[in-house]
Amino acid sequence: MVTRSKGAPHAIAPDVYRAIADPTRRAILDRLRAGPVHVNALAADFSQSRPAISKHLLVLRTARLVRERRCGRERRYSLEPERLRDVAEWLEEYRAFWQSSLSRLKRHLEGETGGKG
Repeated sequence: MVTRSKGAPHAIAPDVYRAIADPTRRAILDRLRAGPVHVNALAADFSQSRPAISKHLLVLRTARLVRERRCGRERRYSLEPERLRDVAEWLEEYRAFWQSSLSRLKRHLEGETGGKG
């Protein structure tokens, strides 16, 4: 469980982090932003084998970041971005932290150079 700085507990399932840790899985998520795609078309976008892409898709499905829909013998995958919202909110707190830190550093450095001139 991740605790937000505002004091409210904010759970992000570890499988989401595991899923987005791999560059191929992030590329799959990026590809699915354009819309649903059949697994064969998706696999064709990558140099890895179809079984390797299927394993990546399993990790993404387990993390509930993609949805699989069967159309006859074909499998069609689509993005389920809701679980990424928690990660984005968590990361936003760090972006705000670094922005504030860099602003303080800038003021400090400007104060040093302003006093010596």
